[in-house]
Amino acid sequence: MRLNFLSVFLLGNAQLPAPPAQPITLGEPLLYHAKVDSRTVRVALLEVDYGSEPARQRLRVQVAQSLTVRERIAQELLEQLLLPMGLMGLVLSALVYAGVLRGLQPLKRLEAQIERAGKRSHNAADPLPPIELTSAPQEVYSLASTINRLLEAVARGQQKEKRFLNDAAHQLRTPLAGLIGQTELALHESHEPQVRERLQKVLSAAQRSAHLVHQLLQLARSESNVPMQPLDLPQLACEVAREWTAKALAAGIDLGYEGEEHLSVLGHPLLLREALNNLIDNALHYAGRGATVTVRVYISAPSMAALVVEDDGPGVPEAHMGDLFARFWRGSDKPGGCGLGLSIVEEIALRHGGETLAETAGKQGLRVGMRLPLAENPSLSAPTTRS
Repeated sequence: MRLNFLSVFLLGNAQLPAPPAQPITLGEPLLYHAKVDSRTVRVALLEVDYGSEPARQRLRVQVAQSLTVRERIAQELLEQLLLPMGLMGLVLSALVYAGVLRGLQPLKRLEAQIERAGKRSHNAADPLPPIELTSAPQEVYSLASTINRLLEAVARGQQKEKRFLNDAAHQLRTPLAGLIGQTELALHESHEPQVRERLQKVLSAAQRSAHLVHQLLQLARSESNVPMQPLDLPQLACEVAREWTAKALAAGIDLGYEGEEHLSVLGHPLLLREALNNLIDNALHYAGRGATVTVRVYISAPSMAALVVEDDGPGVPEAHMGDLFARFWRGSDKPGGCGLGLSIVEEIALRHGGETLAETAGKQGLRVGMRLPLAENPSLSAPTTRS
């Protein structure tokens, strides 16, 4: 420390440099860098008055510290304070992360239950089971209860819709059957051309309505819970194909079966029979006279069996392949269809845990069907000859 009084050195280190050329304010410290023995130092300067009038005097005080010392002190502070604080921050971060994960576990269990319930449901028509949580915060319990109430409301709405569709189809079948019978009787008894023409139109409209009611009824049945059982898919396909042989011959169409002799799938016989009926009916209706329609059963993947109906008719444009299974969509204006047959096929395929397929067969034909899970790993057998 050096004391200056009228440029007289009193005490300290006389080598401390003077401040830079700038005004010094009395009573306010001045900080600046300087060199002492080729070492950079930080200097603090303060000038004060002391004494009384008329002998008032000014005292200058300078204090210098080497920057090396300052850097060493800063490094010691970093090592002694920041490092423990950093470690503490990491530990606290890990604790907070673990706490957040533990707090989110009930939501994870809730998500897993909803996902498992969705996997158990083959399609949107299956009601989801209620969500059950054994241990969870009150907020999560409230969320689960709200979801359960929503699921119950959706299930009730679905059941009402199914009952209405089923009841309406049942109620309409009897009067339509009577209308068709009476119209056919009137056609048989009438010999006037104009009357017969009008009766024929009435009969065609009644038959289309009856077909639509039948399709709606099958659609309602396909969306209900049905038991599954192992069955021989090729045997079922051959039986259904034989039932359509007479109608195919009357339409001038060659109908046959090609594929596996035995292949076991887990399914419902009536629903699969209805799906194949719709596929064959669709092929016979649109393929045209002189066409060839083939029912095929084969293994399409290691654990999947394919049930398809293939024809060499006019087919469907590639742009409309995605519309084939849409409800009430029709590929042509040819009378007789209602646009629900392939929709029912899709519902039945989803009910069995499978999927539908539609692709061009040959140059212009159509191959439509569904893939179904195998009941077991079957051994491949030689395809049968066309029947």
